[in-house]
Amino acid sequence: MQKFKNKTALITGGTNGMGFATAQKIIEEGGRVIITGRTEETVSKALEKLGENAYGIVSDAGNMKDLMSLQQEVKKYTEHIDLLFANAGYGKFAPIEYVDENQFDELFNVLVKGTFFTVQQILPLMNRGSSVIFNTSIATEISMPNFSVYSAAKAATQSFIKTFTVELTERGIRVNGISPGHIKTNIFNNTGLTIEQIESAIQDIIPTIPFKRQGEPEEIANVVVFLASEEASYIHGAEIKVDAGISVIR
Repeated sequence: MQKFKNKTALITGGTNGMGFATAQKIIEEGGRVIITGRTEETVSKALEKLGENAYGIVSDAGNMKDLMSLQQEVKKYTEHIDLLFANAGYGKFAPIEYVDENQFDELFNVLVKGTFFTVQQILPLMNRGSSVIFNTSIATEISMPNFSVYSAAKAATQSFIKTFTVELTERGIRVNGISPGHIKTNIFNNTGLTIEQIESAIQDIIPTIPFKRQGEPEEIANVVVFLASEEASYIHGAEIKVDAGISVIR
């Protein structure tokens, strides 16, 4: 039985990583997906791989103009959204003394303001029985050097799970979050590090993970699809950790 037959999902940041894997999974389950990405190139490449049940919108989660037009762009493809996976985001990391205002504002604009206004703009398209799922992070649970701004921004996103749950209960919209651990994504791509530096950082991280490996994007997608399905109909206001236990085992 296909869990998403005749249903439509909107996945922000759906051109790669966890968002893309979730889009693939939803299509496998009989659904349609609308993905967003920051450039025409990345959106087009993703749509080529996803096939005929996928649609794309060029939209930057850190740009208020794009956020305010998102609802109208989505309505070109559908009048209702059954799942909103607020997934768009990336990381920039630096010691406290090296963080400048631009970096601070950039992360909060994308991860906090972008997430909030994405949900605000799409809510009118969501009916009883639909789901909002936030992408948080284990960075809110464990302390890591150079993560101060990123962790704070993700903590703000985490707080939306509680407050949105309260406000959307009467409307029959379930709200949950997923807290990924170290997953194979492009999170380091906007840090300014070289490919060699990124690989070195990953190799330093792997020994700290209980399973001694990074998670696959598909392992996040499986949980997102479960949370948005009828199988999770009594799960509301929860944040599911998918982190190989690193937030518990240190």
